Amino acid sequence: MNTMIDAALAERTTTVHRAFGLRMASRIPLPELPLSGDGTAEEAADVTIGTADPGPLRAELEAAGSNFSLTRDGSRFLFLIPETAVFCIDEGRQVTVAPLPGADGEKVRVYLLGTCLGALLMIRGLLPLHGSAVVIGGRAYAFVGDSGAGKSTLAAAFVGMGHRLVSDDVVAVAAGADGGPVVMPAYPQQKLWRESLDGLGIHAAPYRTIYRETEKFAVPVAESFFAEPVPLAGVFELTRSDGEAMGVSPLPVLERLRVMLQHTYRHALIPRLGLADWHFRAASGIASRVSVGRLWRPLAGFTARELAETLIRYNQRGELRA
Repeated sequence: MNTMIDAALAERTTTVHRAFGLRMASRIPLPELPLSGDGTAEEAADVTIGTADPGPLRAELEAAGSNFSLTRDGSRFLFLIPETAVFCIDEGRQVTVAPLPGADGEKVRVYLLGTCLGALLMIRGLLPLHGSAVVIGGRAYAFVGDSGAGKSTLAAAFVGMGHRLVSDDVVAVAAGADGGPVVMPAYPQQKLWRESLDGLGIHAAPYRTIYRETEKFAVPVAESFFAEPVPLAGVFELTRSDGEAMGVSPLPVLERLRVMLQHTYRHALIPRLGLADWHFRAASGIASRVSVGRLWRPLAGFTARELAETLIRYNQRGELRA
């Protein structure tokens, strides 16, 4: 297993991090996440992350006859990532990671911060959108779309223009004090392909690559990170046009709902979590309270900056108000 994980377990260290509005006390090193306070375990945590032997958890899944298992009362959810680990979430407060023999520690961490965290957010009532979000004029704008659509690249273009990143890859939306949608800040890192770095004029040399992605890099953005909850003002679906078209167009009501449902992070887990009704209510509630539009970009060429400028002009004219 990864030596960082081995060392932490041997020393029995616990570090408290903060991400998505949650204080997470973890025995597994999570260097991507900022510390909560001074990072000591004495600080109260919303979620604890620990480890366990995979044997009992695998036996529980085998008894259920599936790689995914939700207890009858919905309080315990387990899932298996082959050759990696069994993950268990208890009552939305305790995460247990049981690495399988020979598992790569970095891969375990990728799934912990990805699929497992996405499930945890849904269990706790936060809707995770698959996209990136930036803060413009004190409000958050999220960019969603299929893998490879250019979500992170567009967000990086906004950061390069002086705006702040609030989340990359997973945009966690919660209900604010007035009932309106609020984006909870993730952590100060972007995942960018080498092609995107080149287009943005950023040298790849200082950055490490993402697990098994030799051309995708983890880019820290601590100085450009917005670390407080921020009202969500708009969600835009990023798509490629058939030709050279670029622009922004508002979406009708039913299409707004489709965008939220389709671009929920790890949406295939929703029926397994027994959250289909919740998902529909949460998605429709957000779709009714924010601007929802479509961003068109050319099939070829690097146009992230031009698309960012186009969106700002449309927003200034008020053409995408909900």
